Amino acid sequence: MVAQKTINDTVTEKEIWDTRKLEASAWFRGLRNQICATFEAIEDELAEGPFADRDAGRFTRTPWDRGETNNKNDSGSILNGGGEISLMHGRVFEKVGVNISTVHGTFSEEFAKNIPGALESNGEFWASGISLVAHMRSPLVPAIHMNTRMIVTSKHWFGGGTDLNPMYENEQDTTDFHGALKDCCERHDCADYEHYKKWCDEYFFIPHRNQARGIGGIFYDYLDSGDWDNDFAFTKDVGETFDSIYPEIVRRHMNEPWTEAQREHQLVKRGYYAEFNLLYDRGTQFGLKTGGNPEAILMSLPPEAKWP
Repeated sequence: MVAQKTINDTVTEKEIWDTRKLEASAWFRGLRNQICATFEAIEDELAEGPFADRDAGRFTRTPWDRGETNNKNDSGSILNGGGEISLMHGRVFEKVGVNISTVHGTFSEEFAKNIPGALESNGEFWASGISLVAHMRSPLVPAIHMNTRMIVTSKHWFGGGTDLNPMYENEQDTTDFHGALKDCCERHDCADYEHYKKWCDEYFFIPHRNQARGIGGIFYDYLDSGDWDNDFAFTKDVGETFDSIYPEIVRRHMNEPWTEAQREHQLVKRGYYAEFNLLYDRGTQFGLKTGGNPEAILMSLPPEAKWP
């Protein structure tokens, strides 16, 4: 982990990083609370459509905890700590999960080779973050993914991003979504919108389908500009920008009528989404290989999908 050395007469580098870890994990929890409240408010607002006469959805929260018992999984990694799954099946959100976790432990020697600074820390790591995926009732309301995280080995960095996954692309939605993310990046000198947009387009691509998963967004990783406060401020802004622009897009379309043919199209698109998450997503691989909670990791899968 980050080495301990004296910064001044009273504060060590370890103490500084312990404080930063607490600050980051508390922020992710607060963002989770904020987003869940926003989504429940949207559930209350639905006025039209086949699900309007149903009860509005509410999140249920399920904590999980590996404790401090050095739990070793099949890959040889050790994971301690835990998190909380927040899951809602509603009338606007067919399935939405907003998960938080704060874990630490030791990577297996093989897995440590793929993580910056992990070999130098003898595999020791700490990680905290929030991960969100929403699958919507209406095929006219786009699905969404968002996550932000902080990871510490002998190095430290932030990562995350968000990408929009419409069943039918809407030009205004695309323009507004990318515009909000561009504005977010331009507020922080540690961020590069064009680079993060390109990174997102390249990352969320389904090779065996030769197509993008959605219309993109931003993706960033290994963010360590040398100014932790600035990097954290940007990461917080990504979460706040998401909580601003995505609800606007949902409210724009959630009362529009849709057909069974559009629903069938949505289910097929969901199948492609599931293929990406199971075959290529780094977050899925990270969680499973470090012994994370499978229910939390696979929360991203849609509740219903079809393959042609």
